Formats: sequence, C-alpha cells, structure tokens
Amino acid sequence: MSMLEDILEYNEQFVENKEYEQYITTKFPDKKIVILTCMDTRLFEMLPKAMNLKNGDVKIVKSAGAVINHPFGGIMRSLFVAVYELKAEEIYIIGHHDCGMSAIDPTSVLEKMKARGIDEKTIEQLKYSGVNIEDWLRGFDDVNESVRHSVNMVKNHPLMDRTVPVHGLVIDPTTGKLDIVVNGNENR
Repeated sequence: MSMLEDILEYNEQFVENKEYEQYITTKFPDKKIVILTCMDTRLFEMLPKAMNLKNGDVKIVKSAGAVINHPFGGIMRSLFVAVYELKAEEIYIIGHHDCGMSAIDPTSVLEKMKARGIDEKTIEQLKYSGVNIEDWLRGFDDVNESVRHSVNMVKNHPLMDRTVPVHGLVIDPTTGKLDIVVNGNENR
C-alpha cells in the first residue's frame, strides 16, 4: 500500500468517526497571533506545546529556516493576510537550533538536483536570466542573526502596520526552551 493510500484509508475512518469535531474552530486565531517558523519535523508538535497553543489559537506559516528571503514573496503575503484579513495582532518569527538550513550547501543541492534529472542547461538558463541560484539556495550561519534579519524585514516593510509587534525567538527542538532574540514590544 502506498503512503497516499494509507493516508486516505485513515482519513475515511477519521471522517466517519467524526474525530474532526474536537478540532472545529474559526479561521480567526483566538490568540490573535501569526507565527512564522521552520518546517522542521521536530517542531510539528513541540512548538505549539512549548507555547501552550491549541488548535485555533494561532496562524502558522512555515518555511525552510523560518527565513523570509523576498519582501514580496509568499511568506510576506501570508503574514499580511494574517494581520489585515484574519485579525492577527502580533507576529512571532521562531527559528530553532540545529536547523538544516544552517548546513545547506548550494553546490551540493544543485548536484542533487542534477542527479535527480534537472538538466544542467536549465540551471545555466536561470543563471543567465539573472537568478543567483546559489544565493537563493544558501542557508545561514547563525540562527539568531537569521531570525533578526527576518524580523527586520517584516518590521521595516513599507506595507506593515507599525503598531504590530514583531517578535523573534529561537527554540531548542529537543527541550522546547524559547529564547528571545527580539522583543517586539520594546521600542515601538
């Protein structure tokens, strides 16, 4: 049985047994928070538990490394929608220790792409079109600096409401301990 078939079989029972009822909530976050965090598997349950969050409390946006690498990309759009349409009043950007993005080597990623069938000509065409693919794939050296960078990108965005606090934190994916990098309530 494929993973998809296994998931769909489970889902059929989930719906039939009305297990969804315990998760029913609205599209508006009860705690009026939107979180940008990493897609790391260790944070899936750990982060909400470490922050005392339950289903319906917050909006969660995920990206590799909790990094915002473009001021008008999908991550920023999601944060704007959360603030302006879904009534979020605070933004939390939460990176984590031992992040896979801190070890990303763009050359290695490109080699893996080629090994899986991406043509060298495609990569060269991107480069000739002005895409610095190595920079685009590059990770970061310091999670605190990366969180600070993302906080500053949101806080200083020309379309962001200046009354919205933008916090930066780093979580330990083993213990759940949160450390403040930027307290968005200071200097507002």
